[in-house]
Amino acid sequence: MRHQRGFTLIEVLVALVVMSTMAMMAWRGLDALIKSREIAQTNLDQSARLQTVLAQWEQDLRSIQDSGSVEALNFDGASLRLTRQHPQGIQVVAWVVRGGALNRWESKPAKTLGALEDSFKRGAQLLAQDAGQLRALEGVTGWQLYCYRGNSWSNCLSSGGEETPLQPVPPASAASGAAAPDKQRPSLPTGIRMLIQFGPGSGFGGPLTRQVELRPQS
Repeated sequence: MRHQRGFTLIEVLVALVVMSTMAMMAWRGLDALIKSREIAQTNLDQSARLQTVLAQWEQDLRSIQDSGSVEALNFDGASLRLTRQHPQGIQVVAWVVRGGALNRWESKPAKTLGALEDSFKRGAQLLAQDAGQLRALEGVTGWQLYCYRGNSWSNCLSSGGEETPLQPVPPASAASGAAAPDKQRPSLPTGIRMLIQFGPGSGFGGPLTRQVELRPQS
């Protein structure tokens, strides 16, 4: 009878080492693939979020409504307040960079002059726990706004030398108990340029610039 030869201990150990090495290489490749997929998904989510925020920003600016009482557009270097059209009245919207994020706040639609002025003042004193405030975009460390007036761009902190008289307060608004304004306010620019700075680790490569042309009001 022929003697059947089996595997030696050395051959078994060599086979186990080869199989372990192949399994480790396969696991590393799979782990790298999963991480790459997660990074790609994170970047995709950030890009989608950024596009959503920019779309809301443009919609707010293109819906500006001059109430004739408070400023339709006001930038104090930290926050931007504007009054926009709403089916139920006039709404105050505020954008501010705070806490490493671009935040957006909106008031309830105002139907009286007093309610509008209260909302406009509240927009300048936003609190972190305000229910109407939303952390729109994370990773933002600062921003700058420029207004297009007189065929040139300038910092929105300056009025550009153009002022518009305030409209007389309607009788219905005067009956609400609010005092009529007696000073002039800067005229609306024809365009807004926003420059956003992102912090390290935000996922965005560098500063972002966005321009919006304001629609003339009828």
